[in-house]
Amino acid sequence: MKSPTAPPPMAEHKPVIESKSSGDARPAWERLTPPLPAAPPTVAGRIIRWTILLVMIGAGWKYFPVWWPWVQARLPGRAAGPGAPPARVTPVIVAPVLKRDMELYLNGLGTVTALNTVTVRSRVEGEIVNIAFQEGQMVEQGDLLAEIDPRPFERQRDQAKGALARDQASLDLAKLNLKRQDELLKSNATTQAQYDQQFGMVAQAAAVVETNRAVLENAELQLQYCRITAPISGRVGLKLVDRGNMVRANDPNGIVVITQLEPIGVVFTIPQDEIPRVQKRIRDSKELPVEAYDRDFRTQLATGKLLAIDNQVDATTGTLRLKAEFKNANGVLFPNQFVNARLTVETVRNAYVVPSAAVQRGPEGPFVYIATAGNTAERRPVVTGPSQGNETSIQTGLSPGDMVITDGVDKLQPTEPWTKISYRGAKTADARPEVAPSGAGNKGGAGAARPVAEKGKA
Repeated sequence: MKSPTAPPPMAEHKPVIESKSSGDARPAWERLTPPLPAAPPTVAGRIIRWTILLVMIGAGWKYFPVWWPWVQARLPGRAAGPGAPPARVTPVIVAPVLKRDMELYLNGLGTVTALNTVTVRSRVEGEIVNIAFQEGQMVEQGDLLAEIDPRPFERQRDQAKGALARDQASLDLAKLNLKRQDELLKSNATTQAQYDQQFGMVAQAAAVVETNRAVLENAELQLQYCRITAPISGRVGLKLVDRGNMVRANDPNGIVVITQLEPIGVVFTIPQDEIPRVQKRIRDSKELPVEAYDRDFRTQLATGKLLAIDNQVDATTGTLRLKAEFKNANGVLFPNQFVNARLTVETVRNAYVVPSAAVQRGPEGPFVYIATAGNTAERRPVVTGPSQGNETSIQTGLSPGDMVITDGVDKLQPTEPWTKISYRGAKTADARPEVAPSGAGNKGGAGAARPVAEKGKA
């Protein structure tokens, strides 16, 4: 027999005190218990809160150009339409992709060196009576530079002439006596010994004549040395002696220094690691062009050819010295002048050339931004080739006529639909860049395209 089911216990009812004034329906014990005071924030908590707040404010300010257009595009009543505000436009500079041969160079710091430098010295001793050149004058080989008093040497020449004439007369007399002795010997009127003695006297007189003739020629040569002429063509420097000074033969100071300027040489260095490239180019081409630039590497001074290569590497610097020759017809190169030499070592045929500023690097490799016909930026991956200066060759990814963005790429967001570009300097967004012809701008490079406003809106 089952026991009857016990009724559920009655729920305990707590009295509820209702406040007639406030209408609070909470239990009486909750309304009578005062609330616990909130714990005051600690110093560390305050620092963390302020730091987070400042970071959020700084990030919002930095990326304002990114998120604000996004917010504007999604605000009610801000949808694109005739009355919608214009999208954010990024001003950029573009340059065309050019297809041409790209020269690869080796650059080295060089010094202009004269191929010939001569210190003009006197060969005789005497007083300088004439200075026939102006300091810094260009002279030709054989031009008169200075004269030494010739009178002492003229007296020596006259004395040598007199001695030669005397000995020549003695030789003639000895020959006549030899002829008589020969006739007497045939008639047995003289002896063989007398004939031989006279024959020796003739030979002795002939030797004396030859000696005196050499003395006369030497005196005439000394007289010629009194006229000092330019041994080479070039520019004379500052004179080292003045008129009236006494000079000695082979005086170490000399009279003046002549430096050859046409042609002239440039000695420069290249790293030892580049020697195989230079040797390969020499084997392929007998003549290597060399260009000389100023110290800032902006102005080309002259164009020449490689003349010689040193026979050893400098162990202290790891460089090899090379010497180039320049015609220097305009005289822009001066001895001991510092220049930058550029040696052509390789030529990349039919390369797609863009400014190096257009090539960007990313996790997936290099890429460029292309300016499209709709005034938007398109990101395009590329494969780069050799670079030279401010130019880079592109192997794949571009074609001639593409316009690459060279300035303003840091502000581009090509994945967002509202990213627009304008060409810097143009007044309208419809302006199109003017493509610079091949070879414009820097030598061997593509010049930056200049913006041209749309016709009638310039």
